[in-house]
Amino acid sequence: MAAVETRYEHVTLDNDRVPILSGTNLKVVELVIEQLAHGWSAEEIHFQHPYLTLGQIYSALAYYWDHKAELDLDIERRVRAVDQARRAAPASSLAERLKAQGLL
Repeated sequence: MAAVETRYEHVTLDNDRVPILSGTNLKVVELVIEQLAHGWSAEEIHFQHPYLTLGQIYSALAYYWDHKAELDLDIERRVRAVDQARRAAPASSLAERLKAQGLL
C-alpha cells in the first residue's frame, strides 16, 4: 500500500497511518518530541536537521497542533515504554558508582 497524502504539503501517512515528513523516514511525533524536549524554534530544528526544509518543519508542527490530542497520546505511550525499559534494564556499574558518590 502506498503512503497516503494529507492536507499538509510535507506530511504523509505511512502504511501504518503514522504521519511522517514526506521524502524522509522522520515521524512528525519525533520532531515534536525534540522541539518539546529542547524548546527549539523551527529555525533551530532546521539547524539541527539541515536536510529538512523550513516548509517541512512548519508543516509537521501544523500537523501536530491540528492533531495534538492524538499525538500527545503517542508521546505519552513512548515515555511509558522508555520508563518501563529503563526499570527492566539492569543497573550499570557506572550508574552504581555515580550513585555511591552522590552524583546521580
